Amino acid sequence: MQATSVRPATAPEPGQAPARAQPRITIIGIGNSLMTDDGAGVHVAAALNQMGLDEQVRILDGGTLSFTLLDEVEDSEFLIIADAAELHSQPGTVQLFQDQEMDTYLGSSNRPSVHEVNLMDVLTAARIRGRMPTRHALVGIQPQSIGWGTEPSATVARAVDEAAGIIAQLVAETLAATREEQLRTSIVREAKT
Repeated sequence: MQATSVRPATAPEPGQAPARAQPRITIIGIGNSLMTDDGAGVHVAAALNQMGLDEQVRILDGGTLSFTLLDEVEDSEFLIIADAAELHSQPGTVQLFQDQEMDTYLGSSNRPSVHEVNLMDVLTAARIRGRMPTRHALVGIQPQSIGWGTEPSATVARAVDEAAGIIAQLVAETLAATREEQLRTSIVREAKT
């Protein structure tokens, strides 16, 4: 299974190095889009693509997840995953897990994965190789039903929009913090000269 780019990051001009003014943010929506609510993460990625996020943000349809996504994970400074998740909550509940909280959730989840490999396997491989993203987050959506069909239930469809909004806010906050830090660094550098 090859990851499909919903919207690739802007490539540098030939012969030029890519600009590194912004953190590498990768959003991967995972799930089986042929299995109703299991495809929630893929639908979130599509919704984010429609929002027109910063062009430096890479949005991928990760499908049913496989180790082919390892390079994308390892090349990120901030990795955001959207997926259907067992939250033991009402269908359509959206929950954000960041950094250690995400690791704890994934480590305690003992349900079998319907994906080729589970997310923890991919993150563990990145850690072993010393290339785990500095920041990582999971936006999980409690499914209502998983069966054959290309559209999520109405409850999960509404949750897809909520999840996309949460991710867009995370991206905006991250980019704003980066710009503030760059401004402070520039001011300090100018003050020293």
